[in-house]
Amino acid sequence: MDNAQIIDLIKREVVPAIGCTEPVAVALCTAYATEALGCRPEKIEVLLSGNILKNAMGVGIPGTGMTGLPIAVALGALIGKSAYSLQVLKDCNPAAVAAAKAFIAGGRIHIGLTRDSDEMLYIDVRCSAGEQHSQAVIAREHTGLVYQEGPAVSTVDCRSRLAVPEAEEEGEEGLTLRRVFDFATTAPLEDLEFINEARRLNEHAAEESLKGNYGHQLGKTMSRPLGKGIFGDTIFSHIISATSSACDARMAGAMVPVMSNSGSGNQGIAATMPVVVFASENHNTEEELTRALILSHLTAIYIKQSLGRLSALCGCVVASTGSSCGLTYLMGGGYEQVAASVKNMIANLAGMVCDGAKPSCALKVSSGVSTAVLSAMLAVQNHSVSSYEGLIEDDVDRCIHNMTRLGSVGMRETDKMVLDIMTHKEN
Repeated sequence: MDNAQIIDLIKREVVPAIGCTEPVAVALCTAYATEALGCRPEKIEVLLSGNILKNAMGVGIPGTGMTGLPIAVALGALIGKSAYSLQVLKDCNPAAVAAAKAFIAGGRIHIGLTRDSDEMLYIDVRCSAGEQHSQAVIAREHTGLVYQEGPAVSTVDCRSRLAVPEAEEEGEEGLTLRRVFDFATTAPLEDLEFINEARRLNEHAAEESLKGNYGHQLGKTMSRPLGKGIFGDTIFSHIISATSSACDARMAGAMVPVMSNSGSGNQGIAATMPVVVFASENHNTEEELTRALILSHLTAIYIKQSLGRLSALCGCVVASTGSSCGLTYLMGGGYEQVAASVKNMIANLAGMVCDGAKPSCALKVSSGVSTAVLSAMLAVQNHSVSSYEGLIEDDVDRCIHNMTRLGSVGMRETDKMVLDIMTHKEN
């Protein structure tokens, strides 16, 4: 890949999002189906892959004070605009929420698991009003519209691309960790400065979280005297507090945009905030911060290419591995130390299970970023987990693929078990 292709890749994968991207993607697909229908639907059928259902069951929907899919679907139909992409619900207001609640109460929405696709990320929305019908399908990517049909639009049908295995499709990008590092550290600075929007959005989300009482308030607890008394008023505690604060707000449904990575807001937060906080308190230059953010985000993108958008492996493992690379660079490490930080992360966190998007994701994010700091500290002292240990090999790219193979293939049955447990709990 040349520099222009890498920049285009980052700009595609690092985008603003309001709310958890799984229910938001369902709302986006509903907006597409509604626009294809050309009028307000009377009934909506939503068929989802298990991973979408898992990640949308327990998360807050921005501006509603509610959790789960029905309100996201109703709002997608009533006020959603597909042109807003992952900010599809940004026009939400109290009147829209009231109308959506009435729409749900009328029994107009049916949600179930799809039997038509083995894709990990698959959303099929079918709308009807009288004799009119429409359909929209999003697959593989949270904004990846592969089918849209209805009386108000010309039919779009890109479903044939789903016949190509996702790993093959993503593998065309041709990244390695060495290429990621070289690009981040040598590309012209003016070509990279766009990444600082991630800093602005995600810092703002963290600041807004501290003004309210979101989720489990992990970030707020860390910033209070109790947290400072235990962890100290240190860079380490500030990194955990800022990162988990932004996650607290996002998972609770705050109407605050964050910069996502590879379709996940939490991944965008975890790839951004540790780097931003450390650079500020370590007095790194603006150039060093910009390059570290590129290194962090592009590493996460590279890992996700072989893992897939959704899997049984928690996304914070991927994003925190990226931030560990960025932290290592800010600590003065070169490529060998960055590679060591990746090995240290994989040796520690590989296998962390994703059990859906929900407020406690802030706890997992804090585990990921705290490990990122420790892994970077070891790496800059030239301490790396050896090839005699577990999943680790001498070649860092093989280490990455060992972890992603574990997450995408080895943990498939784990994924099914997690969904089964989540859908059969006795609450």
